[in-house]
Amino acid sequence: MTLPLDVCVRGGGIVGRTLALLLAQERLRVGLVESPEAVSAAQTDLRAYAINASSRALLDRVRSWPEALATPVQSMAVYGDAGGEVRFADTAAGARQEAGAGPAHSGRPLAWIAQATDLLGALDQALHYQPQIERLAVPQTATLTVVCEGKASASRAEFGVDWRVQPYYQHAIAAQLRAERPHDQVARQWFRPGEILALLPMGGPVTSLMGAAEDRAHHPGAGAAAGHALALVWSVPAERAAELAALPAQAFEDLLHEATGGTLGRINLTSERARWPLQRAEASRWCGPGWALAGDAAHTVHPLAGQGLNLGLADANTLVQVLRAREYWRKLGDEKLLRRYERARKGEVAALQWTTGGLQWLFAPPGPAWRFVRNWGMRGFDHSGPLKHWIARQAAGGL
Repeated sequence: MTLPLDVCVRGGGIVGRTLALLLAQERLRVGLVESPEAVSAAQTDLRAYAINASSRALLDRVRSWPEALATPVQSMAVYGDAGGEVRFADTAAGARQEAGAGPAHSGRPLAWIAQATDLLGALDQALHYQPQIERLAVPQTATLTVVCEGKASASRAEFGVDWRVQPYYQHAIAAQLRAERPHDQVARQWFRPGEILALLPMGGPVTSLMGAAEDRAHHPGAGAAAGHALALVWSVPAERAAELAALPAQAFEDLLHEATGGTLGRINLTSERARWPLQRAEASRWCGPGWALAGDAAHTVHPLAGQGLNLGLADANTLVQVLRAREYWRKLGDEKLLRRYERARKGEVAALQWTTGGLQWLFAPPGPAWRFVRNWGMRGFDHSGPLKHWIARQAAGGL
């Protein structure tokens, strides 16, 4: 006879799988609902994610960190559209560099870049060794249902939740690339009028050309092309996105070369291009009697800060902490208990939504006056010392 479920997690993406593993560590019986369509789509997902230190620690806790495949980001360069520039590095390393005592790359990584398929694969392996989790094709009754189905969730309506959407009138284009010059574990981002282009380093933890061959020998697939592999996220107006997606590969690569100023030399596509509309959205309620939302099913943000998945993983972690700390007489689906989770998470999510939305709005208007203001602000911020280091720590997970 099958035992009843304590928690049914709807959605087998990165957040859903991580949450299921965390709940199982609490000795709860968990059902994980993974639709065949979602599983098939995940196998060809081109996206790469910036994982901060807190999220990495969480994935380590559930034994799902793809160590050999995740690329440490040692610094980040952000370019404006008229000479503005901001550079981030680890706080300690940045201080040493400013004092002339050593390179910025000698400190702790700002973040790690990991492909969606690698993260899902590592989580899938961990699920195979967790007897507390039952993988399901359809939802089953449980004391608590947690919806982690992403922004296109069909379950929100079932629980009477409104989905409030503010479109950015932009689409994101994602692809995988190979650059002529090594990326040096630097994440780069260009702000242009109405557009944001990011190149994220991939290929595994290769720190030198000499170490690349040895790294690949021990970890096939790691250190790809000795640190020349990149992930592209290019946010552009919707009509331009359609044009870019339809361009022949050579013409698309020519535009990338122009947009990046040839910083990494010639850049070649190594995958197909994917695109999707961008929006800021939030559920009217995150929980109710016997149910809760987490990840993109509860909120979305602009990808320019690379924090969407980190927010979702923080949701999962906070929810488990709230459930663990509940009074002995409260059930898992107690609405007052679940409100604690909602209150704990809404502030951080709202702050990031406003920050990313504000940056997107700042670089959207054309004209010389706006260009002067935003690039002047970037140059001032780059020399702000403690403020810049504090922002870097927050982006890295507050560590």
